[in-house]
Amino acid sequence: MSFFSETDSPTNLTEYSVSDLSGSIKRTIEQAFDQVRVRGEISGYRGQHSSGHAYFSLKDDKARIDAVIWKGSFSRLRFKPEEGMEVIATGKITTFPGSSKYQIVIEALEPAGAGALMALLEERRRKLAAEGLFDTERKKPLPFLPKVIGVVTSPTGAVIRDILHRIADRFPVHVVVWPVKVQGEGSGQEVAAAIEGFNTLDPLGPIRIPDVLIVARGGGSLEDLWSFNDEIVVRAAAASKIPLISAVGHETDWTLIDHAADRRAPTPTGAAEMAVPVKADLDAEIASLTARLRGATARQMDNRRQGVRALARALPSLDQLLALPRRRFDEAAAGLGRGLQMNTVNKRRAFERTAAHLRPDMLLTRIAERRQRVADRVQRAERIVERRLDQLRARLSAFDVSLRATPARIKTQTERSRDRLKGLALRAESALSGNLSRRRALVQAQDRVLQSLSYRNVLKRGYAIVHDEAGVPVKGAAALGPGRAIAIEFADGSVEAVTGAGTPSGGSTPPRKKPAKPEAEAAKPAPRQGSLF
Repeated sequence: MSFFSETDSPTNLTEYSVSDLSGSIKRTIEQAFDQVRVRGEISGYRGQHSSGHAYFSLKDDKARIDAVIWKGSFSRLRFKPEEGMEVIATGKITTFPGSSKYQIVIEALEPAGAGALMALLEERRRKLAAEGLFDTERKKPLPFLPKVIGVVTSPTGAVIRDILHRIADRFPVHVVVWPVKVQGEGSGQEVAAAIEGFNTLDPLGPIRIPDVLIVARGGGSLEDLWSFNDEIVVRAAAASKIPLISAVGHETDWTLIDHAADRRAPTPTGAAEMAVPVKADLDAEIASLTARLRGATARQMDNRRQGVRALARALPSLDQLLALPRRRFDEAAAGLGRGLQMNTVNKRRAFERTAAHLRPDMLLTRIAERRQRVADRVQRAERIVERRLDQLRARLSAFDVSLRATPARIKTQTERSRDRLKGLALRAESALSGNLSRRRALVQAQDRVLQSLSYRNVLKRGYAIVHDEAGVPVKGAAALGPGRAIAIEFADGSVEAVTGAGTPSGGSTPPRKKPAKPEAEAAKPAPRQGSLF
């Protein structure tokens, strides 16, 4: 026998629902661990989720804790998480009541010491080198004398002043500065955006595309220079179509952008010296080359002048040059008269030979020959015309015979077509009559089915239908009260009636009286049973 009711508890403990207990645990843990720093190795990182959040775990050799970085915090991280990276995470501990798990919500993330940074840097260097971003074949030569220089650096530091001062001392050119952050959160994205921005300038725009780029920053620790080790910065430097000089840190400082750049300068001042030559040296070199060119030209002119004089002394005199042509001219002039006389004699002889062939009898003979030739050609033409006419007459005779036979052939074809049409008409008539017979039989069968399903056949078997005043069939006695006008439909017509008092619901039907037998039948004695033997 129990001494407690169903609502009483055998102890004094407070009863919680699962939701209340989970919420209380969540509040307790968040108040106790609202700001913690956890060191561990990233495990299970697969990049950002489609929602922008990142889910992974932090582990060491003995324990493991779930971690999450919300979308807003992820975009502000200076170091992005990578699988297997040992980090120090700053955030708060919270629980997820839906699955009774606790996790750390990370708000800041940094590598666990310089050793981890160097390991991460080396891993990233090997990865980018394997992609070919550091190959020597990809590096572009610097222009000898650029007209516009683009500088990506902080606008307030000493770096930009050193670069401008060095360029102004060596060879003043137009400098375009793209101001960026060179340290801290988001500096890597700004540097990469500046490099891409210079490469996408409109050639016809107000700002001319630079001929060379300088990415510069002063010295610092590995953490201070970490922005120039970002993968996005290295890829932007490698993809730059404009030759790029990296001048990050001092001579002993090396970053990944130094490997991807076309040239590396030990200091920002050295980058300016690489970008432009010294104008005074160029002026001196030009003056020296000008003097050398003038001396060489003078010496060449003297040499050519002496050569011309030597050639002039070796040339023969004018009389020696014209002696042979003069002699040839004199000989040609002396033989010109005899040549004209001989030419006249030759022409006269040729004329006489041609005139000897032009006698009248020879002309008459040629005319007779030509007339005979013309007569022969006329006769041949007449014979050709006669043969052509005979051929045309034969073709016309054949056409005439064919035309005379055409009406009989047309009549034969017409009779055949008429017989064929009669046969087709008979076949169409028989097909139509057969189709009508099949349709008539189908309609009759359906009519018989309808007649068999008609309620009038039921009325012929002695049944009736009761209608109320509206002509609606009555389905039960409860639908009618006393004194109601009804119509009773039989198979052969309808009868109007008025309802009376009915039998109560659930009552038995009164027995029907047997009709009285006729007196003659009542007086007739009952037949007796015969013997069974």
